[in-house]
Parts: sequence; C-alpha cells; structure tokens
Amino acid sequence: MPLQRARSIDELYAITEDYDLVLTTDGPLSLALNRRLNQPRLGRFATTPRMLASDELVPHDRHSLFADLVTTTNLSWKQTTYLIDNILECWAETGDIEAILNHDRYNSEATQQAIAAIERAESSYLELANYTIDNDLDVAVIGEAQFTTLDCSILPDDYDTISPFTTDSFDLPAFSVFDSATAIVETVVDTTTAETAEDVAVVMDRGSEYPTLVESALESADIPYYGGPGFTDQPRVRTFLRLLRKAFSSESLRVSDVRPILTTMGIDQAIEDDQKRLQTLDEPRLVPFQAFYGTVDDHTLEESLTTYERWADTSLTDLRTELDRLDLLDELVTEELLDDLEYYFQSIDIPTDESQEGVLLASVNSAAYVDRPVVFYLGLGTGWTNPIPDKPWIDADQKDQQYLEQFQILLQNGVDQYYLVQDTEAGRAITPCLYFNDLLDEEFDRFTDLPHREYTHATPATATSGFEKESIETSPDTVETISQSSLSTLVNCPRDYYFDRLVDGPDRDYIEKGNLFHDFAEFYVDHPETVDAEGLDSIVEIMLDDMEPYVDDHDLATLETELWIGTETIIRYLDEHPPEESVYEAYTSPGWGNRFADQFNQPIDSPITEQWFENIDVGGKGVIDLIRTPSRLLDYKSGKHTSAKKVVENARIDEISDTPNFQALLYIAQHRDERPDEQLRFRLFHFLETLDEAVTGEDPPNLEPGLTSVTYHPTSFEAYIQRETTFETLREEGYNDCQKTFGKIDYETYHSFLDAHEIPTTYEKDELLESAFADELMSRMKSAVGDYKYVEKGCSQALREFHSLRMENYFAPEVDAFEAFVDDRIDSLNDWRTSRFPVATDLAGEPNFDRVDHRDLILTEEHAQSPTPDDPQTSTSETTGVDR
Repeated sequence: MPLQRARSIDELYAITEDYDLVLTTDGPLSLALNRRLNQPRLGRFATTPRMLASDELVPHDRHSLFADLVTTTNLSWKQTTYLIDNILECWAETGDIEAILNHDRYNSEATQQAIAAIERAESSYLELANYTIDNDLDVAVIGEAQFTTLDCSILPDDYDTISPFTTDSFDLPAFSVFDSATAIVETVVDTTTAETAEDVAVVMDRGSEYPTLVESALESADIPYYGGPGFTDQPRVRTFLRLLRKAFSSESLRVSDVRPILTTMGIDQAIEDDQKRLQTLDEPRLVPFQAFYGTVDDHTLEESLTTYERWADTSLTDLRTELDRLDLLDELVTEELLDDLEYYFQSIDIPTDESQEGVLLASVNSAAYVDRPVVFYLGLGTGWTNPIPDKPWIDADQKDQQYLEQFQILLQNGVDQYYLVQDTEAGRAITPCLYFNDLLDEEFDRFTDLPHREYTHATPATATSGFEKESIETSPDTVETISQSSLSTLVNCPRDYYFDRLVDGPDRDYIEKGNLFHDFAEFYVDHPETVDAEGLDSIVEIMLDDMEPYVDDHDLATLETELWIGTETIIRYLDEHPPEESVYEAYTSPGWGNRFADQFNQPIDSPITEQWFENIDVGGKGVIDLIRTPSRLLDYKSGKHTSAKKVVENARIDEISDTPNFQALLYIAQHRDERPDEQLRFRLFHFLETLDEAVTGEDPPNLEPGLTSVTYHPTSFEAYIQRETTFETLREEGYNDCQKTFGKIDYETYHSFLDAHEIPTTYEKDELLESAFADELMSRMKSAVGDYKYVEKGCSQALREFHSLRMENYFAPEVDAFEAFVDDRIDSLNDWRTSRFPVATDLAGEPNFDRVDHRDLILTEEHAQSPTPDDPQTSTSETTGVDR
C-alpha cells in the first residue's frame, strides 16, 4: 500500500546541517536534529518558533497563564480555561490576539478581560509576536504548511523551505492482527528489555485502554519508560483527591469506597466489610480516617495534604508546589474547591521532572516525529483521527490536510515499524483510522480487509519471567454433593461457579437482613415465650443494630418499619400454622450461631428448624428453614413473591431457564428420601409481600398473597390425572363449561379415554391445546355428551387444568430425572476441576450475565496471546490455536 514517503530525521539533518537556523513546528523533531549535531553551535540550531522566541525548551503557556488569570481576574476556573484555549488558538491562526473579538459569539467582557491579562503576562505567544529573526541568518523551514500565521510572522525575508516528503512512495507494512489488547501489549513487552528500551517507542491513543496496559506491563517487567502518566495520573495524587472527595459523603461512605486509599496506607481491611459504612466500624486502625472524614471541611488544603503525607509515609512536593502556585494551600476544603481542582488537573498539563530514559511512550496527537529505530503503533483505530475544532478562525480543509500530513509522517518513523491492531472488540469490527480512507486506494471496513497477518501469542520457551512453578503430586478431591445455589450458578455459568470458590465477596445488606429474619424465625419456634416477654421493640432494636453498618441514617426509619412488619408477619404465620415437633434421621443441626440465641442466652435445639442435610444419593446438600410437618417444608423469603408456575419453570432441566433455581426440586428430592411414597409440599413464605398493605391498612393483611406452594405427587403426571379425585375436581371445581361437560359422563368414560391415549409431555399450553390428544378428547366428549359449543369450551378448559397441574406440581418421574441431572452436573464439575471451567455449556447455552457475580473476571471470548511480529531483536513465526 503506497503512501508518499516521508524523509527520515537523519535525511532531514543531512539536508539542513549547514544552515544557521532550522525551524519546524514539531518539538520532538527539533530536539532530534539538535542531538545529531557533531560540533558545538552558538545559539539554537533546530527549534520551533515558540521555543526560539521564549528561549524555553518546552513552553507551558496554558499552565502559566491559567495561574495568572485565576489570581488576577474574577473569572471562574472553567471560564479561564475556555478563554485561554480560544484566545491562544485564534491568536496562533490569525497572528492577532484581538482577532477573536471580531466574532460576536466570542466578543464578551470576559474575553476582553482575559486578553488584557494575557497581554500583561509572560508567554511564548507574546514573545513570538514581538520576535524577529536576523536576516543575515541562513534559515531553513521544514514543513511550512504546518506553520500558523503567528509562526510565520517571525520568518525572515529570505529562507529555504524543506518538504518533509520525497517524491517516492512508502509501502505500508502489513497490519499485525491480534485477538486482544492484552496480547498486543504482551507482544511489545516480550520484545523489549531494559537494555533495548532506549531503541523502542510506542505510539498510542491516550484516550484508549493501551496506555494503562502498557505502563503496567513495563513496570512489571522492570523496563524503564517515560512520556507516560502525567501529573494527575500519579497514583498518590489521585488517591489524595479521592480521599478529599469521599470525605463529603462520610455518612454513607462504604469501605469499598475508600479501599484504594486504605490499600495505599497499608491497611488490609477484610473484603467482607466492603458494604459496611466506614463510620460504623469499631477498629482502632480506622479511627484516624473516621475522624478526618467527619471534620474534613474544617481543614485547609495544606492540613489535609500534611495528614495524607503522614498516613502514606510519602511527600507530594510537586502537588504542594502546584497548590501554592495557585494560592490555595490556606483555603478550606470544600466540594466547590475540589470541583475546580479536578477540572484543572484534567484540563491543564502540569510540568513534571520526568526522567527521559527508557521506552518512549508517545501520543498520536502530540507530534509527528519519534526518534527511535523501532516503533510500535498500537490500535490505529478512529481515536487516531484528530478532531477539527469548530471555530470560525479555523480553515477546516486546511487543518484536515495538516493532520493528514502529520499522520503520514507519524506512520513512517523509525527503521522498523509495527502496526499492532485488533480486528474486533466485543464482537464488533474495529474501524481503522479515518485517514487511511484518504491515503489508500482500496475499499475496506476493517483491518482484515487490508494486507495483514494474524497472530496468536506463544510464550517463548526460554522465558524466565512469571511465577515460579513447583510440581505437586496430588489429585483433586471429588465433589459428591452440591447446594441448590451452587447448582444454579454452575448451570448458568460454570466459570462463575469456579470464581465463587476462589474470590471472597463482601457481606451484603440484603443477605444480612435475610439472615436476621431467618434467625428470628428459628428463635421464635424454639422460644416464643422469650419473644413475647422481651417484646418486638427489643427484637427490632437488635436487628437495627446489626443492619446499621449497611444502611444510611436516612434509611433507618424505613428499615425499622420493614423489620417490624416482617417479624410480625412471621409470628402470625407460625401462630396460625404451628409446627409439629418430630425427629428426622436425614437431618442435623448445621451448628452455626443464632443472633437472638446469643443475645438472650437461649439454646437452639429444635429438630425442625434450620436443618442441614447432605445426601450423596440425591447429590444435594443444604439447609431447610422449617420442617413444619412431616410432609410440609417451609422456606422464608424476604424478596418478591414468586408464583408456583415460575418455581417449576425455573427448575426445568429439559429447557434451562434464564433464571435457574433448583431449590424446591432439590429439597423435595431430599425429603422424599426421608418420607418415601408420600405427598409432599414445599412452601415459600414471602413474609414482606404484604408490606404496603400492612403500612396503609388498619386490619392485619391476608397472608395468602405471600405464600407459594409446590406439591410433589409420588406418581406420574399421567397416573395423577387419571385419578378419580382429579375427575371430580373437573366436575365440581372447574370452569362452568368444564363442570357441565364432565358432569354428564361417568368416571369410567374419563378413565378409559386417558388410559387409551397418551397426553403430550409438554409445558407449552398452546402445544397441548393444538395436539392430536386435544382433538381426540374433543371427539370423545362430543360422542358422549353431544355436539355442543359448551363441550368444545369444556374440553379446552380441562386441558388448561391439566397444563396447570403439570406447571405447578412435581411428579415422581420428574424428580427422578432431576436426580440424574444432578449426578451429571457433579460428574462434569469433577471433570472441570481437573481441567478448566467453561464460560458456557451446550446445556444452557450463553450464560445470563445478569445472574453472574464475577462478570469482570469472565472473558466472553477465549483470547489467545500473540507472538511478536518479525522484530530486529526477535525472530518469530506465526502460530495459531494457542490457548491462554
């Protein structure tokens, strides 16, 4: 792919070395030309106009002018930044500082005030406007098309122009296409060492993900670099600003909010505390933070900075100097001041004393020249396209042409250039930089439409970096049982199950609240007299004390109401449906504590509350909240009501739900092992379902809306609907036409039909209504009753009742199939424990990521690493199919 070939820095030096003065608008090019001088020169050899006029190596006008304007005018910080940018830009393009006033949109009192201040302040722009070059000097100008009107104002009457391009063409190397940004960064780091760092440059879009990845990877490999993070990207500066910002929400501040700060201070707070409010924790090491956060608005910036430096055992000299320059150290900390500071640090480049050694990290928008023999270009997407300012003093076509020339030059730096790109990201094609459309003749939409080579990354066999490995002769334990929650997670996303085992998670407010309700229900079954004696005031106060770390103060009143109504509702239910004491061989106490038993010093020894089981034959384990009777199980739920139909649907194994939940089915499978051949019922008690009614109504609300029951029948569905009791239900409790139709036949007619015809095994109502079975039932009923319209409706109503029975109940074959399903899942689990847990399976397909707890740890694509493209230091070959 030919482009116009750009002259290298060495070629430009060879052309210009005999001139007295060489001018360019590219700062890095001027520095590179000066480095090639082979003999001393008096004065500057190569320079930019602003460098020449100001006698500064790198002018920082926005930085110095901002401080002058905010300390000498009444302009706001945002207004100051906006005005400086527009005035300097218009001044450069037109050569006249007051030209901006010719445009009504910008001609304001604030603009005039800013112009007056800028004219009084020192800046390279003012120096440039007043500077002249001695006409006796032999001057060369490189890339005059890049010069602004203000730049050109200093040019002598006679000078030579040097084009940055030759008449030859440049063949753009093929793009190296990788699967991920990580693979690209690893390729750069793998081909760079501390010894070769001075020969390498990396060009990337500062707004992309690459800078952070590259900087982290180079630091990990102990490879020096510069040109990376700016002043505000320094972790200590960011942490200090975050410390102040978070202090203004101290009442609702969570440990997770300040964890980066605590980590910086060397405090390793338990992950379980992440959702707790910082001010509620009783830990000596947190007392200084709690005190600071409670009184931050009484501190000046200097006092706050001194406190932070003491905690972090560090010195932020640059930050202190910058705050002093802005005359802010004695200012009290306020949210408005923090807003201004954060805006300032994001908008103004603050000079830092940075070592100029190691890999050069260059921004695509900073300069066109990179003085390194090996240059890596990362990404090359649309972020590499310079936006053209929509300003009346900007000639858009001319500016676009300038940017296009800079892009061509940028692509040709170094002896060897490597264009490392991704073709897709998150399943979408990445659009190449728009300048390629102007430079290349061929049609393309993505990088793989252009000449390219695809790479995967193979770790070199001689690599010495990474973790040390030690061979361990052992085999993994075999899993024999699984809980209902883990089974649901495993079915939805096996890798999410895997990370559940590895990664600690914070205690959540809703989990803590649910645990308290469960503890109360268990305690009330054992000790109702204690609850009556102590009163619900004491119970709710205990619960509030435990919930306070998780809940903001303004939410405590609402929570108290919820706790009151929840406990009252549990008491009502247990009083109206008193449990039957019994002993069960398949269950034991889990042995964990109970908040109220500890508070009132009462034992929990009931054999029917919070009963643990682990059944290898069933493959399940778990805790049943209450065995209310020998055939009735109860589970307390503090969440929203779930219908029986939804309970059955979520546990289907023939078609996995998006919200799989196997609790009811697993607990029934367990309990039928204890009570074989009995009808069993599993009931969900949503004790907060009537919360609104309880708050607004006078009478105690009806408990029924919060109850969901699923019944297990120790027979098949087909045998169940053939029973005489089912027939009588259709005759006596069905819809009118159903009662009328089946009331005119006897049970023998009903049974003989069902015995001779197989009802479809389907959970879809329409499929049942449109089946051959439905036609045959209609024909038989019309033959027995007569060809009446109500017979058609009556048969349809009977079929709907059959469908409801299947959708709201469990039958023996279904539970048998579920036990086999659990065995298969445990077999797969044990296989994955010796290899790798997949993200998805053929069983459930793509996971429901709304139900995934560790989304940030799960890659949706199997990313392969990529080898280095042909490199002056490393020779590699293309490989494929290497799994990370």
